[in-house]
Parts: sequence; C-alpha cells; structure tokens
Amino acid sequence: MTSVLIVDDQVLIRAGIAALVRATDGLEVAGEAATGEEAVDLAAGCAPDVVLMDIRLPGMSGIAALERILAAAPQPKPRVVMLTVYDLDQYVYAALRAGASGFLLKDTPPERLLAAVRQIADGEMLFAPTVTRRLVETFARQAEPLVGRPDTLHGLTARERDVLHLVGRGLTNDQIAESLVVSTATVKTHVNRVMSKLALSSRAQAVVVAYESGLVTVGGDRRPTAD
Repeated sequence: MTSVLIVDDQVLIRAGIAALVRATDGLEVAGEAATGEEAVDLAAGCAPDVVLMDIRLPGMSGIAALERILAAAPQPKPRVVMLTVYDLDQYVYAALRAGASGFLLKDTPPERLLAAVRQIADGEMLFAPTVTRRLVETFARQAEPLVGRPDTLHGLTARERDVLHLVGRGLTNDQIAESLVVSTATVKTHVNRVMSKLALSSRAQAVVVAYESGLVTVGGDRRPTAD
C-alpha cells in the first residue's frame, strides 16, 4: 500500500482528495492536515510515502513545511508533491529548489491525480521534463544562489557532470543512456551518486541545480564528454 498525507486548508479539496485515495486500490490515507504545522507533526508520526501539499498555507507555508518534513524524515524520505493553481509560479520554483518531487495543478482530473501519486511513489518524474525546464528557465536567472551549495560541482566526476547536464536538459534515463552509449542501469547509478553527493531530494531539484550552477544555461547546451 502507498500511504498518502493530504495537506490543504480548504476542507472540500482536502476531503475530495481523501475520498479519491480511499476509493483506490493500493492507496491509503495516512492523514489529513489543514496547516503546515499539522503536516510536519503528522508526517513525523505516520511516515507517509507521498505528501500532497498545498503550496500556499496559512501560517507555515507549504515550502517551509516541505523543508521540515524532508529534514526530519529518515530514508527513504517521503516524496512531496505541491498543489498549486498556476504552473508558472515563483512558489513552485522555490518548492522544486527545496526538494519537492513535483507539482500538480488543483484542476487536475481525478484519474490524473491518482496516476500521479502512483508514478511519484515509484520514483519517477511526476511532470513532463519540458514543463520542469520551462519553469526553471523562467525563474533561474532571478533566483538567489542555493544556500549552502558550492558555486562549483567539483565533487562530481566528469561523467557525473555529463549525466547532471542531461538531467537538467530534461532527458529521461533511457534518453541519457542512448546519448552517452551506456546502459540505463549505469545511468541510474550515476544519477543516484549525483543526488547523494549534492544532497538532493528529487530529480526536479537536480534540474534546478544544473541551471543554477551554470552547467546548463537558458537557451544553451554543452556536448557530453567521452569516458
């Protein structure tokens, strides 16, 4: 069973999502929260697999709650999906930087929402890479440097930089494997090492880092190096 924590200050939205989850085989509701503070407390107690959280909450914001949930959770950490009204939203970008695994618009059809929960629980990207890249390109130039992150990626090997670069361009693991002429399993290993070395919580966060480090530039590109 995949457990889902639902966080939204609007009771009808929260109740509606909870009803959908309860009616779906393989999914269960871990808890419901109306505020960021409640979400942090519930997440610590019930250890959900997936958190669906409104990005704008009264009091503690959804982004602040996201950061606290991920910081406190043991491995494997929950995958946090932000709920928002607008896809091109500076708050969405901030959430991706903080480690959100993706976002869903609040007008997402029920069947798409349920499919997204399963997808994100399996460790896949929730949204099309092109959407992530468009969002990142919109806000990357405006963002402050990531707190505590070095300006360079000196801890990565040349091949790991290549993989991060291609992740930043929005390529899937299969596409990266084809580009670098390696196996998909090898790509997964490199991605996991990049995530570990840079202390990243999601693939979307890796896309942000690729842009903010200068490895990928808006409208630019760089050819991968050979082994």
